[in-house]
Amino acid sequence: MTGLVDAHHHVWDLRVHDQDWITGRALAPLRRNFLLTEYRGVASACEVTASVVVQTVVGPAETPDLLALADGDELVGGVVGWAGLTDPGIADCLAALRELPGGSRLRGIRHQVQSESDPGWLTRPDVLRGLAAVGAAGLVYDLVITPEQLSVAAAAAAAVPGLVFVLDHLGKPPIESGVMEPWACDLGQLAALPNTVAKLSGLVTEADWSRWQPSDLRPYVERALSAFGPDRLMFGSDWPVCTLAASYDAVLAAATDLTAELTSAERDAIFAGTATRVYRL
Repeated sequence: MTGLVDAHHHVWDLRVHDQDWITGRALAPLRRNFLLTEYRGVASACEVTASVVVQTVVGPAETPDLLALADGDELVGGVVGWAGLTDPGIADCLAALRELPGGSRLRGIRHQVQSESDPGWLTRPDVLRGLAAVGAAGLVYDLVITPEQLSVAAAAAAAVPGLVFVLDHLGKPPIESGVMEPWACDLGQLAALPNTVAKLSGLVTEADWSRWQPSDLRPYVERALSAFGPDRLMFGSDWPVCTLAASYDAVLAAATDLTAELTSAERDAIFAGTATRVYRL
């Protein structure tokens, strides 16, 4: 590998933007500031040469700050921000984001679809119009969904062929239980569409946080490899959320172990090439 790209991480400063999803005892270790300086330290130790920072706040306030961070940092090559897909003026909102400091680093949009109560939210006409606007702007759309939402995501991707859909965390498969179906079948349905790619990210926190082993992740990674192929898969650390279950270097070591039997070119795609192409880094 000539360089490592981390296609999925977060940063936050609770003094600036609250993270209202960080509640309860289990998530308590995340209820502190995780700044870009800290990320740079752990990522640089693992020889990361470029990264994509991803939104965590539902609403317009966070994205300008992420763009400004990227504007002043050589490591962060792209930003996946937030925009209201149901806003009739979304095209203007996206154009306005690009006029901000760091706006040239905007590469995608994401919304916490996993929290929507409507199981068909992604295929609502107003949402599909918003998704089409994201594609028309030359951006990609990151999917953060549950396994139950995979089939609806596939329907949305089929309805908006001009937009690249990026599946975060492989759709959060039920790794801790060891169950494969219907996740594996639904993943294949999404992967059958040419405008979809996926991230090998966020898997350690879908396993048993205290006892997971790379072998627990292997069946799910192998299914993703067979469905998408290396040219449509990319590595993401999901830092700092991953720290609930593993350190940054442990996440990378697991991903390296699970792809060790691939060719050098295939590993290069997963750990750099796919993200570089999809996010135009």
